[in-house]
Parts: sequence; structure tokens; C-alpha cells
Amino acid sequence: MTDEELIIEFALTRLDNPSLDLEEVAALLVRRVGPDRMLDFAARNLETRGELRGAMFESAVEHVLRVVLTLRGPAD
Repeated sequence: MTDEELIIEFALTRLDNPSLDLEEVAALLVRRVGPDRMLDFAARNLETRGELRGAMFESAVEHVLRVVLTLRGPAD
């Protein structure tokens, strides 16, 4: 899944759940994409962090948040 596709999935998930904060939306998205994509997200996150091991679900959620916040731009 490309970063652009991830952003679209995130946006759609957020539209369905407007009361959730960003981390909760990311966690919901990770649960929805299934174990293969979760593993891919976690691997990309660990690669970015330069780590060899980490908890899969938490790393996958962190990857989603990193992509969303990076494309969102700098904080004002």
C-alpha cells in the first residue's frame, strides 16, 4: 500500500469514526487491513526507526500515524 493509499484509507476510516482521536483511528485502520498489511506497516516503521524488533500492532499503528502526520505538514 502506498502512502497515498494509506492516507485515503485513514481519511475514510476517520469519516466513519469522527469522534476518535488520530491514534484510535490509526489503530482501527490497522485492525481492518489484516495481518499481512499490519506486518508490512510494522516492518516499514521498524526500518524507519532503525530497529530490528518491536511489537507488531504498536509498530504498525506508529507507521500509520507517522505517514499521516508527515503528509499533514508541520505543526503551526
